[in-house]
Amino acid sequence: MASLVLKDVTLPDGRRADVSIQEKCVAHIGSARSCDRVIDCSRYLVLPAATDIHVHMRGGIQAEKEDWATGSRSALAGGVTLVVDQPNTVPPLSTPEIFARRVEDARDHSACHFAINSALSEGISIRRMWEAGAMAFGETFFGPSSYGEIVPEEVLADSLRTISRLRGLVTIHAETVSRIGSTDLISHGRSRPVQGEIGAIRAVQDLNDSRCRLHFCHLSSGRAVDSVRTETVEVTPHHLLLSQESFHDSNGTYGKVNPPLRTEKTRKALFSRWERIDIIASDHAPHTRAEKQEPFSDAPSGIPGVETMMPLLVAKVLDHTLQARSLVEKTSENPARILGIQKAGFSPGDRADFALFPKVADKVRAENLHSRCGWTPFEGMAAVFPSQVIMDGEPVFSDGDFFPGTPRWFPGRGYVPGIPGHTMR
Repeated sequence: MASLVLKDVTLPDGRRADVSIQEKCVAHIGSARSCDRVIDCSRYLVLPAATDIHVHMRGGIQAEKEDWATGSRSALAGGVTLVVDQPNTVPPLSTPEIFARRVEDARDHSACHFAINSALSEGISIRRMWEAGAMAFGETFFGPSSYGEIVPEEVLADSLRTISRLRGLVTIHAETVSRIGSTDLISHGRSRPVQGEIGAIRAVQDLNDSRCRLHFCHLSSGRAVDSVRTETVEVTPHHLLLSQESFHDSNGTYGKVNPPLRTEKTRKALFSRWERIDIIASDHAPHTRAEKQEPFSDAPSGIPGVETMMPLLVAKVLDHTLQARSLVEKTSENPARILGIQKAGFSPGDRADFALFPKVADKVRAENLHSRCGWTPFEGMAAVFPSQVIMDGEPVFSDGDFFPGTPRWFPGRGYVPGIPGHTMR
């Protein structure tokens, strides 16, 4: 018998079928197997749950912004069942012992699956972090950002050679920052220009003489996307859907992010590169309202987005701007392929992680979201939030209520159990 059947699912290719789930995986696509638990999906757009490869779950001394408990619930409520946490925490994830504590914190408090990246900076033992279970190295800062240490070129070049030998992945935050002060969104964009983003991409490519696998994070312009050769490309919903013109001077800090939001013309050009984009990721980087209400030059860069990523894009599927199949590729299939993990999907053996979206759009309202920061730059925009979310074949979210699941840590390919700093469960 199946443990759960999703009945009458419209697959991304247009076929209708029943999805039978057993032992946390898809067991059969077609006529339903015998099962006591059946969910009628005829009224829903059913998609594989997303893997968000770029989140900052905060915690520790930054817990007032977010922590694993609130951030992971926010992910589930948005149809994301696996997140990849970035290492520019306080302190940064630069030793196996600090990394192990981060894993244990997530084990104890995360409601969704998780993976964790290693920091990449001078003095880090790359092999030890690889063996500790790092999924990838970075977000690596080739340009400054909140809580991010810039990696010198010679250190980055040498690190790429070492990681290439391990067949690892390095994710790059590519920016060049000018001396122009940031007093509003327009000057912030000028201080971190598109040409500087392109220059940083090219500089990193030139440093990569070992052909290490590279992934460029949160590119903000079509020209930057065009400058990427064979490396993989990530773009965020905020760069696709928001521009400098989306904000008034009084609330511009809520749109302050690195790389910056661009002009409406640049935003549209970025959206036109949809087919070249490999991954959509949120760069979920929450800060408190109090921090965002500081003068623009003092306010931190970063916005929340893990809960709104899929709902905003599903709304674009319903209005026929995007195709469901393409969205699945960029939020489920490609992230899993690039990371080398089991994907969520509709093929036998896939992770049985699904989100059931009603076929009608609603609006984003901050009071309905679950991030501790309590605000969103997408207020009032059309979005389709999932009614139900399935993780490992078990309902973990339904009509606003959360249910205990079995979240798992996804270590990277180099993980060696029992290394110093780790305890196994």
